[in-house]
Amino acid sequence: MKALIFAAGLGTRLRPLTNDRPKALVEVAGVTMLERVIRRVADAGFDDITINIHHFGEKIIEFLDQNSNFGLNIHVSDERDMLLDTGGGILKARRWLDGDEPFLVHNADIITTLDLRAMYDRHCNSDALATILVKDRVTQRYFVFDHTMRLQGWINKKTGETRPKGFVHDSTSMLERAFGGVHVISPKIFQLLEKEEKILGPKFSITPFYIDVCREQCIHGYEPAEAYRWLDVGKPETLAQAEQELSRSE
Repeated sequence: MKALIFAAGLGTRLRPLTNDRPKALVEVAGVTMLERVIRRVADAGFDDITINIHHFGEKIIEFLDQNSNFGLNIHVSDERDMLLDTGGGILKARRWLDGDEPFLVHNADIITTLDLRAMYDRHCNSDALATILVKDRVTQRYFVFDHTMRLQGWINKKTGETRPKGFVHDSTSMLERAFGGVHVISPKIFQLLEKEEKILGPKFSITPFYIDVCREQCIHGYEPAEAYRWLDVGKPETLAQAEQELSRSE
C-alpha cells in the first residue's frame, strides 16, 4: 500500500524553530512530526512511502538514513529546486504513486489517531476520485457537502467568496466542514493533474483543484463516527497544546 507524506513546507509559522530545520523535523513531545506520521502510516499497513522535501531537505534525507528508513520502502520526492505546493507535489511523486490502487496522502504536521485503514477501505468501496478527511470545527474556509457527503463547493465565511463559479451555498441543506489534512486518492487523478499543470504550471494546490472538478468528479468527505485525536501542530499555539496532550498520554 502506497502513501505520500507532505514534508516540504517552509514552516514559517513555527519560526524560529524552523530556522535551522524543516518543519517535519520539529519535535512534538520528544519525537519529530515526521517520525510520528511515518509510524502511524506504517501501522495502518502502508509500507511504500514517498516523502517530499524542500526546506532543509537534506536533513530529512539524513534523518531517514539514520533511522534506516524505519524498515520501510521510502522514496524521496525532491522539490529542493522548486516548492510545488500540494497539487504539484502529488504530480511530481507520480512515479511512485501511480498504478492500480489508491494511495494515502498525509500532512506531516497532522498528528491523529484516526483509523487510516478504515478511511482507505471506505474510499476503495466508493466511486470517488478522492476521499478527504473533514471535521466539524471552527475555521474561516470550509468545504461544502451535500447530505451524501459529496463535495459541492467551497466558502470563505469571512469574505463571502464561493467556488466554483456559479456555486450557491444553502446553509439549510448543505454541510460546512474543515479539511483535516488527510486524503485517499485514486490514481486516475494524475491525468487530470496533468491538465491542471498545463494551465497553471508546475506549482499548484490540490484544494482548489478538488473544488473546481467537484461537479464532474466525485470528491467525498470522510467524517468517521468514532472519536479520535486530531492535532494540527503547524502553529506555535497548537504545537504547545500537542506537547501537553502527548506528554500526558504517552
